[in-house]
Amino acid sequence: MHEIRLKRVYEAASPDDGVRVLADRLWPRGIRKENLPYDVWAKEITPSSELRTLYHRGEMPFAGFREGYVEELEHSEGAAAFAKKCREWLQTQNVTLLFSAKNQQENHALVLAAWLRKKTAEPDTTA
Repeated sequence: MHEIRLKRVYEAASPDDGVRVLADRLWPRGIRKENLPYDVWAKEITPSSELRTLYHRGEMPFAGFREGYVEELEHSEGAAAFAKKCREWLQTQNVTLLFSAKNQQENHALVLAAWLRKKTAEPDTTA
């Protein structure tokens, strides 16, 4: 099986990226749509506006944000469907989550990648 990777949208694409998934709710600043190679824009797997706003305003620590975001992912049919699609992609290629956050140590893409790694490693019970 291949792997789930992370890459800022401002980094160059590479052949081993596999499926390139834009994992931001909003289009990244400073990039024209025709200049960003991506395969899927997965808005349905991004944190809610409320959660994102609390975190970015400094009203919620990253640990609280992570917990809230994982809770949202666990209760989202869209996220479950996306995890299933990732499992399929990973059979033949890598999946690269693209994000625009400046902070590379604490951001939603890290939480999403960890959640997807867990979900794609679990046995598929829907087959």
